Amino acid sequence: MYILSKLNWLALPFLVFIALIFIFGISLKKSDLSELPSVLVGKVVPDYDFPPLDGLNKDGVPVRGFKGSDRAHKTPLAINFFASWCAPCIQEHPVLKQLGSETGIRMIGINYKDRVDDGLRFLKRLGNPFDQVGVDRDGRGALEWGVYGVTETFIISSKGDIVYKHVGPLSKLQLESKIIPIIKQLDN
Repeated sequence: MYILSKLNWLALPFLVFIALIFIFGISLKKSDLSELPSVLVGKVVPDYDFPPLDGLNKDGVPVRGFKGSDRAHKTPLAINFFASWCAPCIQEHPVLKQLGSETGIRMIGINYKDRVDDGLRFLKRLGNPFDQVGVDRDGRGALEWGVYGVTETFIISSKGDIVYKHVGPLSKLQLESKIIPIIKQLDN
């Protein structure tokens, strides 16, 4: 009887551990990690200035960085945090081009913790879908924005409020089912 009782107590932690794995597995399966909550959704864009990516030109004119004061525009903005060393950023890049061309939204890129030469090479090789490109060399700006890591995309209203945050690479399906409808709703 004593041995049976001792085995029950030894099995209890194992059973609790298995139950926790099951619970966490179910919750991860049901949640969409691309829609991690952000305390900034519904609030004004942080007043943080990202200097321009030195040496980046578009039509022979230097591309401007992004200032927090640029947030209020006549049209919505899409702000994307990217890096040359980020594999999902490479995967997402054609979708960002599609976003800009299909919606006409003003595209802002923030080059995150990257060397200038690497950022320039990245945009030259894949094409530059951005109207403005700022640099966040040390990641402090990303902290202000609540960025978990690259790639992340924010949709900003013409008033300068963050209306949507997407974590991870955008897919064509997400673009068509979620992002474009949000932008169309902002235009109305």
